[in-house]
Amino acid sequence: MTGTRAADHTRAPVLEALAEYRRTGRYGFTPPGHRQGRGADRRVREVLGDGLSADVLASPGLDDRRSRHGYLSEAESLMADAVGAEAAFFSTCGSSLSVKAAMLAVAGGDGGLLVGRDSHKSIVAGLVFSGVRPYWVTPRWDAERHLSHPPSPEQVRAAWERHPEAAGALIVSPSPYGTCADIEGIARVCHERGKPLIIDEAWGAHLPFHDELPTWAMDAGADVCVVSVHKMGAGFEQGSVFHVQGDLVDRDRLKLCADLLMTTSPNVLLYAAMDGWRRQMVQHGGALLDAALATAGYARAEAARIPGITVMADELLGVEASHDLDRLQVLMDVSETGASGYQVADWLRDKRNLDVGLSDHRRILATLSTADSKETVDTLIDALAAWREQWSGPPAPRMRLPSPGELELETVLRPRDAFFGPCEAVPLAEAPGRIAGEQVTPYPPGIPVIVPGERIDAAVVEYLRSGLEAGMNVPDPADPRLRTIRVTTR
Repeated sequence: MTGTRAADHTRAPVLEALAEYRRTGRYGFTPPGHRQGRGADRRVREVLGDGLSADVLASPGLDDRRSRHGYLSEAESLMADAVGAEAAFFSTCGSSLSVKAAMLAVAGGDGGLLVGRDSHKSIVAGLVFSGVRPYWVTPRWDAERHLSHPPSPEQVRAAWERHPEAAGALIVSPSPYGTCADIEGIARVCHERGKPLIIDEAWGAHLPFHDELPTWAMDAGADVCVVSVHKMGAGFEQGSVFHVQGDLVDRDRLKLCADLLMTTSPNVLLYAAMDGWRRQMVQHGGALLDAALATAGYARAEAARIPGITVMADELLGVEASHDLDRLQVLMDVSETGASGYQVADWLRDKRNLDVGLSDHRRILATLSTADSKETVDTLIDALAAWREQWSGPPAPRMRLPSPGELELETVLRPRDAFFGPCEAVPLAEAPGRIAGEQVTPYPPGIPVIVPGERIDAAVVEYLRSGLEAGMNVPDPADPRLRTIRVTTR
C-alpha cells in the first residue's frame, strides 16, 4: 500500500466500482435487506433518496467474495500517495476507532503511553478498552481565558524523563479550537528515544493540501496520524483515515488491531466519499483551499466589526500558547457582551437556523471549509449582527472556573481498572475525594474534565455544577444531569 510517483489520481477506484455496480444493475441476495432502497419505506426513500441505492455490501457486492479487484486497497494506496504517507488505512467507524487501533498497536498488552491531558474522550475510551496506562502530559494553559493549548516539546521531554518505560506518545493537534502543537519538535524528542509518536489530527484532514495551513503531521515526522475526513474534508460522518510511515510502528499489527475494532459490515458510501475527496483534493485542493482561506479572512474581518465580539488569533499563538493556528477555525470571544457562548449558540439556532461547531462559557466557533463562500459567511455575519442588536436575555450565569492546578486531578487507578471495577453512584456534592468510575466530558469540545481513575476535587465538582446551570452539555455520565456520579468503592 505504499504510494508511488506513478499513481493515477484521476482514478477513484471505490467510487468508480460503485458507479459500475449501479450501471450494470447488479443485485445481491445479501445484506443490506432494503436491497438498494426497494424494501425501504416510501417515507424513508423520500428523505434518503439515492443514498439507499448506493448502500451495498462491500464483499460480496461491490467487490467479489475475496475482494480480488482490490478497489479498497487501491484507494488506500492512492490516499497515501496523495499526502506523502507510506501507507493509509480507511476506517468507517470514525477517528474514534482509528486512534484506538493506533494505541493498541503501539502499547497494547500491558504498556503505557504519554498522553496529552487535553485528549478527546475517544482516547480515554481507548485507555478503558485497552488497559493502556496513561502518563499524562499537561497541556499549556491560558488561565485568563480558561483555554488549553497542545503541550510543548519541552513538556513531552519532561514526561519522557519521568516515564522512560512508555511505549510511545499520543498528542492531539489541531485542538478543536484550531490550535496546533510543534509536532516536529515533539517527534524529534520521541525519536531520540526510538519511540513512536501518534498524532490525533482528526481536525486536520485538509492540512496536506496547502502550504499556508499548519504543517501536516506526516511532514513533521509523526509515525501514525489519524484524520477525520468528515470534519475538514468532504466525506460522510464516520469517515476516517490513519496514515503510517517509518519503522517504529508494526503496520501488520496496526491493521490487525483495526480489524479487531472495525465493523465487518463497512459502509461503502463512506469509502466512496473518502476516495472521491482524495481525487478532488489532488486535482483542485490548492485552489479550493485558496478560496477557503480567503473566505475565512473575510469572515474574521467582518465578525470583528461587530461590537463586543473578539475574533481570536494572535492571542492563540506564542511561546506559552499554540505553535500554529488553523485559520479556517474562526473562534469568537463574546464575553464582552455579557452573554455566554452557550446563549449565543442557542439564539443562532432558534432564531436563524444556524449551528456553530463549538460553544463554551465565553466563545463560539465557526468551522469553515472548502464548501463555504462569501454568501454562507454573510448569513452568519448577518445573524451575529442581529443577535447583537436584539439580544435582551439575562447575563451569562456565573461559572466557577478552576485554575489549571485544580484541573490536574491525581491519577490513582488505571482508567480500565476504575471503569470496570466495583462502583457506586453518589450525590455530586459527596464526590470530592472519591475516585471516578466514569468520565465526565463537556461536549463539545469533548475533552474530559474527569477521567476514570482520577481523584475528584471540589473545584471540578463546582465547575461542572455551575457549568450545567450555565448551559454546558455533559452527555456521557450515567446521569447526564450530574445529580449523581459513579465512583469506585475501593
